[in-house]
Amino acid sequence: MTAHVVDLLNRGRVGPGVIGFGGSPLGNLGSPVSDEEATRTLRRAWDAGIRYFDTAPHYGLGLSERRVGAELRGRPRDEFVVSTKVGRLIVPSPRPREWDDDGFAVPGDLTRRWDFTAEGVERSLRESLSRLGLDSVDILFLHDPDQAGEGAAREGLASLARLKAAGLVKAIGIGTNSTAGLAAVIEEGLVDVIMLANRYSLLDHTALDSVLAPAHHAGVAVVAAGVFATGLLSTARPSFDLTYEYRAADAEVVGRATRIAAICADHGVELPAAALAFPLMHPAVAAIAVGMRSSLEVDEDLRRFETDIPEGLWSDLVAEGLIPAGAVRADAR
Repeated sequence: MTAHVVDLLNRGRVGPGVIGFGGSPLGNLGSPVSDEEATRTLRRAWDAGIRYFDTAPHYGLGLSERRVGAELRGRPRDEFVVSTKVGRLIVPSPRPREWDDDGFAVPGDLTRRWDFTAEGVERSLRESLSRLGLDSVDILFLHDPDQAGEGAAREGLASLARLKAAGLVKAIGIGTNSTAGLAAVIEEGLVDVIMLANRYSLLDHTALDSVLAPAHHAGVAVVAAGVFATGLLSTARPSFDLTYEYRAADAEVVGRATRIAAICADHGVELPAAALAFPLMHPAVAAIAVGMRSSLEVDEDLRRFETDIPEGLWSDLVAEGLIPAGAVRADAR
């Protein structure tokens, strides 16, 4: 695995592994978070030992970056790792709305514009640094290039490679919900790290062979995000009130989550604790990133993250056909 990326991420090691602070909730994803609560949340995360913070311009049209930066820029720069993303420029909206129309509870006077050109990527980084109030970020991801059309990923990666060569960032990669095309850029040596959301969790193993296997072979680090499956795995008892893939969960997936929760309970483990531990069982996964919107969520996530998971849990989930055998270390089956 890319040594310098692992060294970076290991600054964020807490208990059994690296858990990063996912910044999308502090962009008011789904519902508002006050400035005061955002500050309390970030300070609680820092005090609890979290040192890896991920954000993006997309999250609240820059709000998440401003909030994360307001807390981090007063901290010793060599004690934390921060990643942000490029590909969406934040620009004045030609048709302002009262509220943003992309899932964030923020005013709609700004909008997002896809731009993976060299000029656009460099501009995006400059504007992110301004919002963060930092001189640099450690990891820079292309954000969802699969949604921007054919060729966006390779155009953007060429721009990121120039920034890395110039010493402006330490590591580059792609942050996405899609596995499409990732194996190719991994195998060609175009990325140091992949942040993959929702494609490797207790409920979705899509990335096991298509991304994690080539990443492990190539020494590319993977940060697993969306490990709670956007809500369904976030409580001990899954229910239809919770979302899966940002939508209402259907009967089949609630049923699978309920079966997993029951086996977890048989082993004295809460479902969310198993959800946090599962991705890190794979040697390609260097860290997980978890969205946190309150100091209470920070405490709950870290308590669960530090839970001792009995090896028998994983073997029982494999035996029941709920997770693939390849997801579990041989010594834990």
